[in-house]
Order: sequence, then C-alpha cells, then structure tokens
Amino acid sequence: MIFRQRVPRPPLDTFVAAIWLFRTDPRPLELERILPSGAPQLIVNLKEDETRIYDPDRRYRRVSTTGTILSGAHSRYRIIDTSEQEYVAGVAFKPGGAAAFMRTPADETRDMNVALEDLWGQRPAADLREQLLERATPDEQLDAIEEALQEMWAPSGLHPAVAFALNAFDCVPHVASIASVTNAIGLSAKRFIERFKAEVGLTPKRYCRVRRFQRALRLAHEGHAIDWTGVALDCGYFDQAHLIHDFRAFAGVSPTGYQAARTPFQNHVKFLQSDADAL
Repeated sequence: MIFRQRVPRPPLDTFVAAIWLFRTDPRPLELERILPSGAPQLIVNLKEDETRIYDPDRRYRRVSTTGTILSGAHSRYRIIDTSEQEYVAGVAFKPGGAAAFMRTPADETRDMNVALEDLWGQRPAADLREQLLERATPDEQLDAIEEALQEMWAPSGLHPAVAFALNAFDCVPHVASIASVTNAIGLSAKRFIERFKAEVGLTPKRYCRVRRFQRALRLAHEGHAIDWTGVALDCGYFDQAHLIHDFRAFAGVSPTGYQAARTPFQNHVKFLQSDADAL
C-alpha cells in the first residue's frame, strides 16, 4: 500500500488541508459509507475514469460519473465501492477553501459529486488526470496536483464574517452560537447564513453539527474500549441519546455500529446490507 499526503506550499495552504495519493492491492468488491467532514474534496480515480455512487434513497442504485470530481460538502454519508479506491489522488480542502479554486458557490455543490470539467473546463480537468498518470513517483504526482491548484487559484479569501465564524465554531463547536457570532461581526443572521452557505456549503447550524460529529468520530476511532457516555459529554451532546441521533443522521448507523464496521480510515465504514441488487 502507498499513502502519501502533504500540506501544499503557501499560499495554497491557506485553503487546502492536504493533497494526497493512495494506492493499494485489489480488494473484494464491497460497499463503504463515507462520512461527512464539513469540507469538500477533489478526487481523481486513476485506476478507471469513473466515479460510482450508490444512492441510499433509491435502493442503492448505482450512479456513475467521470472519475475526476469535486465532492461537495456533505450533510450525510454517501456510499462508494472498494474497487474505485485502489488508485486515487485528491485534495482535502479546508472548510470554505474550495472557493479559491471554483467559481461555483459551495452550496450549489452540497451533497453532490460534480465532474471537475463542469467547474474547470474539459481541458484543465483532463490535464490533471493525465499529469497524475504520467508522473513517475508519488511525490511527483503530488507536485502535479499542486501545480494544477496553483494554475486555477484565484486570489481571494473568505468573507471576514465567515472566517471569524469558522474559527469560533471549530474552537468550541458545541458552545458558539449563531447569535453570538452575528453579534460579534455585525451582520444580520439572515445575511450571515447566506454568506456562510455560499462559501462553506452548509448552514452554520449544520456545519457545527457535522464538526461535533467529527470530534466524536475522532475520539471513537482512537479508542478501543469506548465510553460512549463520556464521548457524548466531551463533545457537547446533551446525553448519549443525542449522540446516537447524530450518528444515525450523519453515518446511518449507531455509535456501536460504527465501532463494529470501522476501517483504518476514520471516515470510511464498511457498509453492511443484504439487498441482492445493491451492486
């Protein structure tokens, strides 16, 4: 298995959490849940030029698109298969960071997987994949991603109110409120929510819930014997029932279901279901 990731050089590091490459041996064909993180990702399938998503609202019917996509900020889990994870590269944007490289408001790609050619144009999107396939080493492939981002980067920054809110929410996501943020920044609640959605992709309330959920995932992923009541209290949930509600909303499973089906990657969970037509 090969896994490489790094933070890109300035100024890209302001907007990008990491660029990464993953390659592994073929695995049995299975489905996995990908859990929401609150931020978009750019993903390039290098094994085949296809991305497959299994729609839980349509009896897991497979929906396919091109292999180079922007996966927008998601407010619930999505389902992919293991075969399209054999050889992939991508960009993990910071919340709101994709706006520096995409001209489409983030809320228009929420809960969607959009072909990169629809956002960058056919030639730049195709060039990125071609360069990744042509480069000889993983480090050179990461260089190719960084070069493409630099080419598409448009100097811009988050609205000061959104930047302030993201910092406040990430410091204390279960304490900071929309009211406290709007009082500090001098915007009406309506105007702030509109601006936040356009740049981050989620409403402030939904974003805070996803980030709190991610904190609970991190604690659960790091532990073996997990005290779910303690996790709930540490992450700002009212009680364990509140934690279970968010796990079902965002992951489609209970906390113990997550624990039983987790993989080496925090946001990947084995998808267990018996529908014969799922594939």
